[in-house]
Amino acid sequence: MIEPHPEPEDGVGSAPLIQPPQRRGPPVLWMVLMAAVLGLAVIGVLILLRLQEPLLPPASSTVTVVRPSANIVLSIRDLARLETNTFHIERVVDLADKQSRLFGLVEARDAILLVAVGDVVAGVDLQKLREEDVTSDLGTNRVRVRLPPPEIFSTTLDNSKTKVFLRRTDVLAERHEDLEERARGEAAAGMEKAAKEGGILERARGGGDKAVRSLLRSAGFEQIEIEWRRE
Repeated sequence: MIEPHPEPEDGVGSAPLIQPPQRRGPPVLWMVLMAAVLGLAVIGVLILLRLQEPLLPPASSTVTVVRPSANIVLSIRDLARLETNTFHIERVVDLADKQSRLFGLVEARDAILLVAVGDVVAGVDLQKLREEDVTSDLGTNRVRVRLPPPEIFSTTLDNSKTKVFLRRTDVLAERHEDLEERARGEAAAGMEKAAKEGGILERARGGGDKAVRSLLRSAGFEQIEIEWRRE
């Protein structure tokens, strides 16, 4: 005999409710273990690859050895224009512009007398030094340098001491305002010529030789040969 189930008082069945299972992620400990196993596997592969390399060195090898050398050319060029000698010169310039008037019957003059004082500087321009002008042997501490020829660097007038001693223009003459400038140019050219005749270039050659030798000795060279290029 089947007995009927009593109806619940509140209208809801009293049978127990079945809840679906909840999804959970993998445990943290399991993830750490998997990462450790993967790391050990990678290390093992690297060790196997390393063991496969030959233990003996190669039968032959090539090694490039760069022998240190001093930057001689650059060091000398750093001196740039080596001014070795200066001549202080005083020069008197008597300059006149002759003019013919009245069909050549009258000669007029525009004249100036200038007392000029200035300096002529000579030396060696080491910027003109070329790579092939320097040969060195560090094993024997020997060096050979071929220097450019000495030259005049500048000829300048001392304006504080250069004076116009006389300036005269005749009545029928035309006055040239650039006559003083022309006289100054003549004075500078005359000073440069006088300095060359006085041996300034030979003195500059000796001063350049001495300065370059001193530089090379400080660089450690004992046997030094100095030559000069031709003009």
